[in-house]
Amino acid sequence: MSQDKSNGHNIEPELPAGVQVEEIEIPVPWGHVAGRWWGPRNKQPLIAIHGWQDNAGTWDNLIPLLPTSTSVLCLDLPGHGLSSHYPTGMLYYIFWDGVALLRRIVKHFKWSKISLMGHSLGGALSFMYAASFPDDVDSIICIDIASPAVRVPENMVKATGWSVDKILEYETLSENKIPCYDYEEMIDIVVDAYKGSVSRENCKVLMKRGMALTPAHLKKNGYHFKRDPRLKVSVLAMMSLETALAYAAKVKCRVLNIRAIPGQNWERLDYYMAVVDKLKETTDVTYIEVEGTHHVQLNSPENIVNIIEDFLEMY
Repeated sequence: MSQDKSNGHNIEPELPAGVQVEEIEIPVPWGHVAGRWWGPRNKQPLIAIHGWQDNAGTWDNLIPLLPTSTSVLCLDLPGHGLSSHYPTGMLYYIFWDGVALLRRIVKHFKWSKISLMGHSLGGALSFMYAASFPDDVDSIICIDIASPAVRVPENMVKATGWSVDKILEYETLSENKIPCYDYEEMIDIVVDAYKGSVSRENCKVLMKRGMALTPAHLKKNGYHFKRDPRLKVSVLAMMSLETALAYAAKVKCRVLNIRAIPGQNWERLDYYMAVVDKLKETTDVTYIEVEGTHHVQLNSPENIVNIIEDFLEMY
């Protein structure tokens, strides 16, 4: 694992017997996409995708509970974790460029049919990819999400100007204005930001890939967030319910949708269920509700590991 040798915060914990994980980098035109490849490398993996502003560490508690024969490639999306940020001048469209990234990775490895597992944003990307390339996906597992965030068009239109200005503001943020914190203060900030969805100990798990020591030339002590600040602007990626349902109608692969209770506080839960119901019209959908926070795979992996294992073994 890529880690800082001068502190103990990024040390890889001891893994259960037989569990293997390897750090990889996948070349892309703007740099690289980082990943953690769990299990055997001689078989095509399940591709696992984290949520918005998280990283591949979101799967660190779940994957070791699966059979050691399970191969899983956990990605850091661009601008997240250990992956390269987009160059200055490029925008993050979250859901839309995530589909292009997955296609790029599939072509890099020359895979044909794939299976995807995603939490939140990652689940939305799995849904979008399955709808965009319906003949190239065997199955998707979506955790506490059904589709990209659905908003009424008026709200999306209203937020556009603010979003563009905010992106340009973050783009010109000088390096010496990036805030730095000591380790415990950094964890405090992350705990508060997740509003109970992620425990303090699991915030530390995420921050192994989500924070770094402040560069020496800045002459500041402490840590800074590694994620690209431009990722804070996600409004440009939303879609209407009609668009989400049109994508749902194109999905042909098997779908496992796990909704956590209380999970995410959805603005419109009926939109979530409308997408699930639309999927049921055209494909085999397993919808299961479990106890847990929105980050159930990180906070309570024991609540979903058997469901996921059974789904993977069924096919």
